Amino acid sequence: MKIINKQSGIQRGLLVSILCIQFIITSCVNSNNSTTNKTVDFTTTIPVAGNTWIINDLYKNKSISKNGVENWTDFNDVIRTYFYANQTGKIDVGLRIKTIDGNSRIKVTVGGKSKEVNISNTEYSDIYIDEFEIGSTGYHFVDVQGISKKGNEIAKLLSVKIGGMATNELSFIKKESNFYFGRRGPSVHLGYKEPKGKDITWFYNEITVPKNNDVIGSYYMANGFSNGYFGMQVNSKTERRILFSVWSAFNTQDPKQIPKEYKVIPLGNGSGVHVGEFGNEGSGAQSYMVFDWKAETTYKFLLKGESKVENSIDYTAYFYAPEVGDWKLIASFRKPKTKDKHITRTYSFLENFEPNSGYIEREVNFDNQWIYDTNGDWTELTSAKYTADATARNGVRFDYDGGANGNRFYLRNCGFFSNNKAFDVQVTREPNNVAPLIDFSALETPKIQ
Repeated sequence: MKIINKQSGIQRGLLVSILCIQFIITSCVNSNNSTTNKTVDFTTTIPVAGNTWIINDLYKNKSISKNGVENWTDFNDVIRTYFYANQTGKIDVGLRIKTIDGNSRIKVTVGGKSKEVNISNTEYSDIYIDEFEIGSTGYHFVDVQGISKKGNEIAKLLSVKIGGMATNELSFIKKESNFYFGRRGPSVHLGYKEPKGKDITWFYNEITVPKNNDVIGSYYMANGFSNGYFGMQVNSKTERRILFSVWSAFNTQDPKQIPKEYKVIPLGNGSGVHVGEFGNEGSGAQSYMVFDWKAETTYKFLLKGESKVENSIDYTAYFYAPEVGDWKLIASFRKPKTKDKHITRTYSFLENFEPNSGYIEREVNFDNQWIYDTNGDWTELTSAKYTADATARNGVRFDYDGGANGNRFYLRNCGFFSNNKAFDVQVTREPNNVAPLIDFSALETPKIQ
């Protein structure tokens, strides 16, 4: 009996030793020159579906979904995951990751420090990478890049794991319901302060997009008003548009549901301008002209608003490009079922409508705002309220900025910059004191094409 007990004790000891060795192996991180053993409590999981971009090619971001990063085959791809740190200190970083075809080697970089790791597990596991220093509050990122692979895919990445810092000290896009607008980034606006007692018939504005800020998915909206908006977009690598839209008074996201008496009526458009309908953000009539506008060039926008029919208002938009040298009619629309008789609630905004480019910063300058009233007087608009949308207000993203710089207003968003500016504040620019010189009688009269 004693011999049997002794053998059982030896067996138990061997079993414990084997389990300990197995735990150490699964906890090891093999770099070029070192092996790190560490037991880590990952308190935070950052889903790549809402917080990660392949930064070297925005079109590859279509491979990021609720299932994480898939079809990752290119060693040139830099997979970047963003988070906002509310305090400084050391953090432990891990990845929930797996391979499909065998052993892969990846490089993980945080704050300039890199660590290479072998990945061989074929089921999702939390793989510890290393400890990194967060030296400042604000946005930081974890970069992951493939080094080698055995099969076709490098790996499948589901989430970034963080330990060593309390979950409430880190901000990122947590809820799946926020992923779409969170990936687009915050929209920022300028609501212009209009003079009291003036009935506005014309609204004039100028836009200049700085060099390298003409990012795909951007809408630089110059002439917003109570019933629509007018500005310019970057729609793809090869197409840019001048866009003018007017909302129907009927509340729906589907233009096909608008009753006939509520439909916005096209009154005419310029040559080369497409006229149709839009939905999913209210509904109404929309027009656009494909035009290859350029960064660092100032473009002019002119909107007319007047009531010619009871309970209706007509809006007409003109665009001036220095490359053309003349005012171009975009379109004219009649909105029924409204008490508006003139232009009201003038504003501008900067928006990103492409979730795959939400990691790229962009900025726009609004150079010169004027309104023309029924008395025939021009008034310069030099004060505006800088505001932001729900993505900013709810703390989903913090990369928003706006204000005045000399004699122009500006708006900036996306890109995960940390030097943001609080919104809901009044901002004032220096006046230009030179009213637009426009012969209204020489402008093209809208006619149905």
